[in-house]
Amino acid sequence: MIQNITHNEKLLSVIIRANYEKDGIEFFTPDDFSQQLAYMKRPKNYIIPPHIHNAVQREVHFTQEVLYIKSGKVRVDFYDDDRNYLQSTLLEKGDVILLAYGGHGFEMIEESEMIEVKQGPYAGEMDKVRFEPINKEKLEIK
Repeated sequence: MIQNITHNEKLLSVIIRANYEKDGIEFFTPDDFSQQLAYMKRPKNYIIPPHIHNAVQREVHFTQEVLYIKSGKVRVDFYDDDRNYLQSTLLEKGDVILLAYGGHGFEMIEESEMIEVKQGPYAGEMDKVRFEPINKEKLEIK
């Protein structure tokens, strides 16, 4: 299953659930995203020819990150660019999420392990603005 989180027609996040399966390759991100996310399922003996990637000048304006939930259960809270709470969802072992735009926060519902992939180089505290989370009584989990 694929879950897209959108707000005002803007794609904030893509979630690939652990049970998603499809033959071939499918990209879930538009070509202009600075972080590309795809799923591949190939049969035994399928060959991806050896290749190198060319040096291509790219300009990145926003950090986009991908999280793979290796174990546990994580609640992700979504916010718009003005820090207004939108909704929450639960991520479980094997789920993958691309965080493209808007704000987000997390709570570990269980002890959890995650693998994070995002563009570099890391800009330290210039990379983000922290703000107060939504009151737990107002959470809307979808």
